[in-house]
Amino acid sequence: MQTPTPEIPAYGSGRHESTGRTAGRGPASPEPGTGLLKAMSPGVVDFLFRQLVAGKPAEDVQWEREGVSLAAQPEGAELARRLAETDLDALTPLELFHYVRAAQRLSDWAEELRRAAVGRYCGTP
Repeated sequence: MQTPTPEIPAYGSGRHESTGRTAGRGPASPEPGTGLLKAMSPGVVDFLFRQLVAGKPAEDVQWEREGVSLAAQPEGAELARRLAETDLDALTPLELFHYVRAAQRLSDWAEELRRAAVGRYCGTP
């Protein structure tokens, strides 16, 4: 003898007037793809899911333990390598902010090198 199991309807189907809709109004809850979930990239969703499955906190603190952060990495070839190898879709908004700042620092540093080389080439001190 099997125990009957209640069926869970798919999102948006099988709703009753009292649970999801009121007379003449739209759904009581937001549709998928709006709000917070719309703002999260697939890489962030994947990261959060992996953290949840592993029983770890949602905050990404491992990168802080692995070495120099992008914010503390001095300008030069190593910073350029790290920026080039970074998967932007996998970054959280805070990590993306630090990535952009590090890329700007690297760009400013390279521009200073270029100006010094042009000055030397043109003979101006």
